Amino acid sequence: MAKLRQRVGGFIPWAVLVILILVLPDLTRPTVATEVWVFAVLALAFNLLLGYTGLLSFGQATFFGTGAYTAGLLLIHQRVHPLAALAAAALAGGLVAAVIGYLCIRRIGLYFIMLTFAFNLMAYFIVYQASSITGGVDGLPGVPRPPVNLYVLTWDIRSGIAYYLFVSLIFLLCAIALKKVVDSPFGLVLQAIRENEARAAALGYNTAAFKRVAFIISGAFSGLAGALYGMLFGIVPIDTIYWVTSGNVVFMTLIGGTTSFFGPIVGAVFFIWLAETVSVRWERWPLIVGLVFVFVIFFFRGGFVEVWHRAYGLLARLTQRGQPKYGHSKD
Repeated sequence: MAKLRQRVGGFIPWAVLVILILVLPDLTRPTVATEVWVFAVLALAFNLLLGYTGLLSFGQATFFGTGAYTAGLLLIHQRVHPLAALAAAALAGGLVAAVIGYLCIRRIGLYFIMLTFAFNLMAYFIVYQASSITGGVDGLPGVPRPPVNLYVLTWDIRSGIAYYLFVSLIFLLCAIALKKVVDSPFGLVLQAIRENEARAAALGYNTAAFKRVAFIISGAFSGLAGALYGMLFGIVPIDTIYWVTSGNVVFMTLIGGTTSFFGPIVGAVFFIWLAETVSVRWERWPLIVGLVFVFVIFFFRGGFVEVWHRAYGLLARLTQRGQPKYGHSKD
């Protein structure tokens, strides 16, 4: 009975996620809805480092932008298959993460954070200077969105809703893959490193190698998200590789909750909704993000997920109090 309850409890978040995917285009524009799942992939990839390994990387935009430019250049100049462009973006993001991760994990704490930030600034400067290739400050325009030819059938993703469904499918596959990673023995070792790296090393684990692999996986999924972003708007803006994007994904993840696998998804939905919907009516919308962030840090370190768990627990206790107690009474 306990196993059945556990299985049902694990299935519910996925069911809610599928329902949200189905109804989101009716709640907002297809472009905004698509952007939500693009950044949800990026936030999940980032949380593999922060929430599961304990590494606060402030340079996730490096891999996001690398993937976006790689896919954009291949689609513009080589007219490759869109799935090949996504694969190349993931590979490029993983390779860059391998190099940067190898250098950064030699340091810990504030030095690690500043190193990732420094590499992000270097990547931005390279893209800015290589304007003949990347378009510089104007970005890389003209990124096509060709149909996905699967030999058996052809999926035309040029319309907004068709591309939304395509990105939603990619997001679900990425989420399932990352959930398999964090629940695997490899993911358990990452969590052990997060809790106490010295003890994990004493048990015989090569903690540096595990952190490097986590960095590569995170970079690969971030690069994939960058490719989806470039195909969404038909342009790769230079902001994709700017440090502000790294900061945004930190906000998304912390606001949603790093202690839960689904927390970064919640944070991405909230942040993109504010950025794309509220900003149209009120240009000072970052004040809301700041206030929510301060509130979370002071009262709910687990983010929106912790708020939900506390509210659910309180509701359960109140419900139990209201139920009559049956038993033998003494006459």
